[in-house]
Amino acid sequence: MPVVAVIGAQFGDEAKGKIIDLLAEKANVVARFSGGNNAGHTVINQFGEFKMTLVPCGIFHPDTLCLIGNGVVINPAALLDEMRLLTERNVSVEKLVVSERAHLVMPYHILLDGLEEKARGSAAIGTTQRGIGPAYADKVARSGIRAGDLLDKKGLKSKLEIVLNQKNDLLTKLYGASPLSMEETYQQCCEYSERLASFIGDTEALAHEALARDEVVLLEGAQGTLLDIDFGTYPYVTSSSPAAGGACIGLGLSPTQIDRIIGVFKAYTSRVGGGPMVTELKDETGDLIRERGQEYGTVTRRPRRCGWFDAVAGRFSARINGFTGVALTRLDVLDVFPTIKICTAYTIDGMICDRFPSSVDTLEKCEPVYEEMAGWQTPIGDIRTFDGLPSKAKAYVRRLEELIGCPIDLISVGARREQSIFVRPIL
Repeated sequence: MPVVAVIGAQFGDEAKGKIIDLLAEKANVVARFSGGNNAGHTVINQFGEFKMTLVPCGIFHPDTLCLIGNGVVINPAALLDEMRLLTERNVSVEKLVVSERAHLVMPYHILLDGLEEKARGSAAIGTTQRGIGPAYADKVARSGIRAGDLLDKKGLKSKLEIVLNQKNDLLTKLYGASPLSMEETYQQCCEYSERLASFIGDTEALAHEALARDEVVLLEGAQGTLLDIDFGTYPYVTSSSPAAGGACIGLGLSPTQIDRIIGVFKAYTSRVGGGPMVTELKDETGDLIRERGQEYGTVTRRPRRCGWFDAVAGRFSARINGFTGVALTRLDVLDVFPTIKICTAYTIDGMICDRFPSSVDTLEKCEPVYEEMAGWQTPIGDIRTFDGLPSKAKAYVRRLEELIGCPIDLISVGARREQSIFVRPIL
């Protein structure tokens, strides 16, 4: 049975939550492999509407094992709050397992995130200030606290004393902030230990055991490829790898074990926070896309910057991920437009460029080269087959396939599960 990775193909917020929730119905395991509670998935199903930040979207299927992999950084308070909200709405969390190797977002990470962002002034990156970057920095610096450390309180105290001394020096001497109490921080960790110990385990082993049983494993991406720490619009990126390669490192799989990689694209482009976005529309059209798509951050509620589909970025994303198929979301948002534009190339100082530049300084100079297509100007939310779509909507989808260089397997025409068109089977 296949291992399928679902990857954000743009700047995040591509409506991956719905796609994962939809595919999870046929999966035995759903595993989150990167990011933290700075990434949100909105899921609408028979239980209602949910804003998921850490718990995999497969949690709504009672027989599905849900894993939070080692590549995720976990704020224990946020995880416990999310688990509580799910339980209160009759969604069981009994089949949730957190990797013992996953790093924790500690109170000092959150403080430092806010202080560092403030210190950048006009050069601020636009982080969610939830401590994600500092937690990943400590992971790489080999001074992080991991979920497995919660299971050894004596060892945890020794590690925490060393790290907290260093962090308090930063807080007080560099930023002039108040120090954190060792005793209070340790007691807080002990409380997390009591409440989370039964959920902490070896997620890598569980994933491999599922594969040995020939079960379907769905890998849940967070954020998007254009925010990747290596391939995104650096430094306006996240602190992990949300691309397909990150799925292997973030769960402990071999690249040869992934059978299919589904890239999730919106039918247009959106972005939260700072950094270049070549097709951004700062006019009534951009405002209309935002309002029709309700483009406000799941985690922060910040308004997203909106614009036409960027096929240059799309080709780049498809190439570095190796997409075997695409899920195209929010096609219904474009129902009202008489004409729809697609960015097929950039111009830089008058020269045509069809590749996605690595430098944000270069990207800031890029101007979009647009191709115009006729809009369909009719609601498509009730359509359930590709042939049932208006001819102009089908033409738009086919053109995106050509420009991305990858077949579109699934089209979302609304927020609900049933508002989906399977062009080709994925699972």
